[in-house]
Amino acid sequence: MLPRIADSLSFLYLDMVRVVQDDTGVCAQIRVNDQRTDTVYIPTAALSCLLLGPGVSITTRAMSTLARHGTSVVVTGAGGVRAYAAVLPDSLTTTWLERQVHAYSDPQQRLTTAIRMYRMRFDDEVPPNATLETLRGMEGQRMKAFYQLLTRQHGIGRFRRNYDPKQWHDQDPVNLALSAGNTCLYGIVHAALLALGCSPALGFVHTGKQHSFVYDIADLYKTETTLPIAFSLHASEDPERDARRKFRDGLRLLKLLPRIIRDVQGLLAPEAEQQGDEGPEARAVNLVHLWDPKAGTLPAGRNYGTEGS
Repeated sequence: MLPRIADSLSFLYLDMVRVVQDDTGVCAQIRVNDQRTDTVYIPTAALSCLLLGPGVSITTRAMSTLARHGTSVVVTGAGGVRAYAAVLPDSLTTTWLERQVHAYSDPQQRLTTAIRMYRMRFDDEVPPNATLETLRGMEGQRMKAFYQLLTRQHGIGRFRRNYDPKQWHDQDPVNLALSAGNTCLYGIVHAALLALGCSPALGFVHTGKQHSFVYDIADLYKTETTLPIAFSLHASEDPERDARRKFRDGLRLLKLLPRIIRDVQGLLAPEAEQQGDEGPEARAVNLVHLWDPKAGTLPAGRNYGTEGS
């Protein structure tokens, strides 16, 4: 059995290295000079997700070992910002995807999950029998108050969120920085959801896009990440570049990726979170199971034919 997620390293980010398989295991190699190459071995059996940043090359043998050990591999931008592609191992179970689909497909559970996200985002109570329309109104008021707080803090006057790709360069520096920072945040959330095996498309508040769930989860962190950064760059000559750099530098302190994993698991399995448990395993299941509408999950690899037939 592979280690549980709670016992394993959540993520490892690499850039400017060559990942290979030697006689000992999978390792990352970086050439220091013509005579010296530094080698660091990767604990593949105790790693949930490997993020490959710019300048990384990886061999087929190394990829095969990572797949056997159940390690997801995600190709990202610098610092883990933005997710471009992913390879998910066959050993990655559908536990969290099934929980997501179960909550998504039931209107009442979908609303309950949306309310749970609001509480997680604002640490505030929601009125009984609240609807999504009520949540949108409450969110709008909270975000308007937060915008006003940041405008007073930075002395920039009135601010209005404006995102228009057709007139991108006509926007003010705060909007440009916010759009650039949010794109980086979406990439990190996307990588985390892929590592869990969730669908980025099945959102609970957002809908209609392949990244709807990405937008849902990213909203949990904007008030402490991209929004303060964007307002601090109101006088920047290149707000997009500066936003990406400041966001990447801040990730070292936030440790955002492991936090996203915990928050998503808490949203989809709140009963396990209340018990202080990790909940259902998201890895280390080697057998395919069969679904039955009455009995639930049944083991595969057995003959269920009627005896004597």
